[in-house]
Amino acid sequence: MENDAALLIVDVQNDFCPGGSLAVPEGDTVVPVLNGYISVFRTAGLPIFASRDWHPRMTSHFKEHGGQWPVHCVQGSHGAQFHPDLALPGNAIVISKGMDPERDDYSAFQGTAADGTPLPTLLAARGIRHLYLGGLATDYCVKESALEGIRHGLIVTVLTDASRGVDLAPGDSERAVQEMMRAGVRMTSLEGIRQEQRLRE
Repeated sequence: MENDAALLIVDVQNDFCPGGSLAVPEGDTVVPVLNGYISVFRTAGLPIFASRDWHPRMTSHFKEHGGQWPVHCVQGSHGAQFHPDLALPGNAIVISKGMDPERDDYSAFQGTAADGTPLPTLLAARGIRHLYLGGLATDYCVKESALEGIRHGLIVTVLTDASRGVDLAPGDSERAVQEMMRAGVRMTSLEGIRQEQRLRE
């Protein structure tokens, strides 16, 4: 991995995993794979970011207030917590999004750190040019984060083995992958990254 790379884990929260209020089918299967990526990035001394939906109880994002989705990831709730098996290091930077009751905020690039610093500012300050990302869900927050990363001039690689989709309509996830690739997003897997590392050694 390059010295100007970072890992972004997108919305691996209880409400998006089996048993949650907006569960992604097999959403929890990304957790052990993401833990493998976390290990790789920690060993390389590279930054790790983790985004989360952090909605107020009343928001236009929810069906009861005119939105598309059931209530999920309400600030401070169990459903908003990261999956308990996700091995986020203590120095991971948490990016919260969806806090504005008038916006959906699917992209992590619309989120901020605890001190209010936007994600694009944090990436620029660290000289990050290549963003590797995976999580939930392929056809929504992963896709929108990847596309916005491209719009910010970054190299973006989606971790296909660490992402799962909602597929409200059959094939949504595959269409999302094709849309991302047309925009210039790269695709890889943990084995692909490990092979790349071995070639550099």
